[in-house]
Amino acid sequence: MGSGDKIRVLVVDDSAIVRKILSETLAAEPDLEVVGTAPDPYVARDKILALSPDVLTLDIEMPRMDGLTFLRKLMHFHPLPTVVVSSLAQPSCRAAIRALESGAVDVLAKPDGPDALAQLSQMLPNKIRSAALARIRQARPPAPEPESGATPARPAILNPPPAVARALSSVVAIGASTGGTEAIAAVLMRLPASVPGILIVQHIPAGFSTAFAKRMNEICAMEVREAQDGDELRPGLALVAPGDYHMLLRRQASRRLVTVKTGPRVCYQRPSVDVLFASVAEAVGANATGILLTGMGGDGAHGLLQMRQSGARTIAQDEATCVVFGMPREAIQLGAAGEVLPLDAISGALLLPPT
Repeated sequence: MGSGDKIRVLVVDDSAIVRKILSETLAAEPDLEVVGTAPDPYVARDKILALSPDVLTLDIEMPRMDGLTFLRKLMHFHPLPTVVVSSLAQPSCRAAIRALESGAVDVLAKPDGPDALAQLSQMLPNKIRSAALARIRQARPPAPEPESGATPARPAILNPPPAVARALSSVVAIGASTGGTEAIAAVLMRLPASVPGILIVQHIPAGFSTAFAKRMNEICAMEVREAQDGDELRPGLALVAPGDYHMLLRRQASRRLVTVKTGPRVCYQRPSVDVLFASVAEAVGANATGILLTGMGGDGAHGLLQMRQSGARTIAQDEATCVVFGMPREAIQLGAAGEVLPLDAISGALLLPPT
C-alpha cells in the first residue's frame, strides 16, 4: 500500500466527467488515494507501471482498446485487483460479467439518475476496499459466446446414484459477494440438471444480475434465471435474486414459492444473504443446505446460523480458496458452518448426504 497505508487507486475511463466523479468520490475517503487517471488502456498501461496502484477501476467501452481485452492482457502480464465500472446497457452488462470471468473482482454501475451519486459514494469506496483485500487468482478460461457456435468448455458434471439423490436436501441456498460470480459458477457448472432447487444471492447491482443469470444459464446444465416474485422453486431450477431486491422462500401447502421485494438493506446489502437464509430456515428447516462463499463483510453469517439451528446442512468456503474470506470467516467464528470446504469440493459434497 501507499503512503500512510492508503489504498492507491488508478481510475480508467474514456469519459472525463466519469473520471472526475469517481476521483472525487474516492478522494473524500481518508483511507483511499487516487494516484492517477487514464482515458484509455494504453495510457493506463504506462501509469500502472509508473504509479504502482493497488486497485484499478476500469470502464468496458473505451477507444483504441476495449476494457475487456485490456483486462485479459493485464491479468496475464500484471495481475491487479480490478473493479469494473460499467453502464447498465445490457451489452455492457454482459461484457462486465465476462470481465468477472476474466479476473475482475467486482462490478459497479456508472452513475446515472438523481440518486446515483449518493449510491456511488456509499458503494464505490467499499468495493475498492474489498478489491484491495482480494486474492487474485488465475481466471477461468473464458467460454465462447453462444452465438459463436462453439461449445463452451465445462468441467465434468457430477451425478449422484439415484438412491443418494433421493436423500439430498430439497433446497440449496447460496450466498456470495466479492469474487462470488466465479465461485458460484464453479459450484453450479459441476452439478447435474436434476439438482435440487437452488436459490442464489450474489451482491451485484441491478441489471448485472440479469446478465449474470443469463450467463449461468448458458454454461450450466440446470436452468438458471433471475427470480420473479411468485416463482415456484423446483428441481433443476436455480433462481438468482435480482439486484437491489431481497429474495425469500415461503411455503404454500407443498409448494415452495419465492418472494422478491424491496425493503431496508440488511448488513448494508440488498439483496441480503441473511434475508434469504433466514427465510429458508423458516420455510424448510432441516430439508435444506446453506452455502456461504467468498465475500467481504458479515452478510450471511447469522442467517447460516439460523439454518444450522433449524437442522439444515451448512457449508462455508475455506480461506485458501476465497477471493475475500470475510463472510465465511464470520460464519465460522459464529459456529454457523457445519462444514468448511475448498471451493472445488463443494459441488461433490452437495451430491452426497452429510457425514
